[in-house]
Amino acid sequence: MTAPLLAAYGLSKTFVSEGRRITALDDVSLAVAPGETLGLVGPSGSGKSTLARVLLRLIEPDAGRIDFAGTAFSTLRGEALRRMRRRIQMVFQDPLAAFNPRATVADALGDPLRIHGLATRSERPAAIAALLERVGLSPDLAARPVHAVSGGQRQRVAIARALAGRPELIVLDEAVSALDVAVRNRILDLLVSLQREHGIAYLFVSHDLAVVRAVSHRIAVMDGGRIVEEGPAGEVVAAPRSATGRALVAAVPRFAFAGRSR
Repeated sequence: MTAPLLAAYGLSKTFVSEGRRITALDDVSLAVAPGETLGLVGPSGSGKSTLARVLLRLIEPDAGRIDFAGTAFSTLRGEALRRMRRRIQMVFQDPLAAFNPRATVADALGDPLRIHGLATRSERPAAIAALLERVGLSPDLAARPVHAVSGGQRQRVAIARALAGRPELIVLDEAVSALDVAVRNRILDLLVSLQREHGIAYLFVSHDLAVVRAVSHRIAVMDGGRIVEEGPAGEVVAAPRSATGRALVAAVPRFAFAGRSR
């Protein structure tokens, strides 16, 4: 069996809100292989987004361990952590909130190239143009402010920015949920194409089981801060074993599963 690219063991995380302790993650373990898409699905409040942020160390867990590419990612600090972050990127549901509101598209894509030393000042314009073309956008878009492009274009820019660091894993947290169906499908096609071309692994987080089924090799179902079911995507959709999995399948019209699949 291929060694996992990302592996998490026993992750736990609690928050305190209005005097109450809330368990967001409860002894969660998972693995993502190189070039694989693991879909993470569950109802609102199940812990999906918290898990995504813990895996990227945007939030620190209370307990547990995270390994990436054979390295103890959860113990890295300082420069070693910064270097590793280039290899693990994230695309958020609302990319506009993740961008500097005054930034141009060129600024957004140029920053990771500069920060990680991947292109000199003179090389950046060509590198930015290549990134835009890779996600199906015109290089002419580089001069436009990020806030002035459409939602679908902005999400492609967010994906291009993630690609700028030449990552091995991209975590997508509800990355297509705010898009209309036609744009969403084009973004999903783009992600699958990029994976085939570059061997990128994805952790695809969504509440929409039909979308997760369309792009995932395996699916993990979360509820109450725990993974309650995991297996090949087709098997989880066809014969879910958990009550949460059955509820998610029942909530999706059957024809929604009849389109693309991995």
